[in-house]
Amino acid sequence: MLIRAEQITKKYRSRTGDQKAFYALKEVSIAIEKGETVGLLGESGSGKSTLGQILSGLLKPSSGELFYHDQKISFPMKGETRKKIQILFQHPEVSFNPMLPLKKSMIEPYRVCKKPYSQEILLEAIRKFGLHEEHLERKPQELSGGELQRAALARVLVMEPELIVLDEPTSMLDVISQAQIVRFLKEYQKEHQTAYLFITHNRKLAEQTCDRICEIHEGKIRV
Repeated sequence: MLIRAEQITKKYRSRTGDQKAFYALKEVSIAIEKGETVGLLGESGSGKSTLGQILSGLLKPSSGELFYHDQKISFPMKGETRKKIQILFQHPEVSFNPMLPLKKSMIEPYRVCKKPYSQEILLEAIRKFGLHEEHLERKPQELSGGELQRAALARVLVMEPELIVLDEPTSMLDVISQAQIVRFLKEYQKEHQTAYLFITHNRKLAEQTCDRICEIHEGKIRV
């Protein structure tokens, strides 16, 4: 088992103190194997993005435990665990500094992972996604949603993650861009045995993409 969450609860206290606490997740358990795509299907507000952010280390659960390769994870995630569990957001612009050209943000994971970097290495990485040298000189707001999402995915893959949390990664894209992202993810998974948690509200897409589907409603999972 690559990663498993046991009895995860996420509680938010009322800011005013005169209301009951809000539970985004209630004792949720989920497990993902190496090379597996698990769909997390739910409507807006169901808790699916909260669970994705906990699994990727962006949020600390109020209670429950998280295990990676059967080793308990502490928060914040550090070291190799932080590199090997990545997230691709619904809105790719959050992954980039809006004031910097794309190239500056694309170089960062090479530095973090202490990987060899050159202009040609970067160009080879982005060409797989239909991006070119001229895209690197543009700021995020000068790119289309599809271009920016492909750049975000290329940036994530530099880390060579074992698990990618895909948080509605195609919902903001046109049909052609959606198909391109999904096709590449399947090809990459086949080659590298990467696991995906595919978060979506689109049942048809989940059925086409995932090995199995977990449904989440009001912070609770139905398998």
